[in-house]
Amino acid sequence: MAFLKTILIILLVYYLLKILVKWFGPKLFSYAAKKTEERFRENFGGFNNQQHTHEEKIGDVIIDKKPPKRNASSKKVGEYIEFEELD
Repeated sequence: MAFLKTILIILLVYYLLKILVKWFGPKLFSYAAKKTEERFRENFGGFNNQQHTHEEKIGDVIIDKKPPKRNASSKKVGEYIEFEELD
């Protein structure tokens, strides 16, 4: 009889948790999404403000120069040795 009582308690807890997750799951998910969005805005929200700190007038021309590219292939790696097969 104790075995059936244990099985019944386990099933009751399982279905109770299943119902609670169905009711409160979407609320918990939206809360977690809202908190994640707030943290994201705190960490990365400053980038937009930095770009627009100086007001640009209509007709202004802004030229941003790119740094010159360095050729990676100009590095001397070593000598090339061609091998021939001997019979």
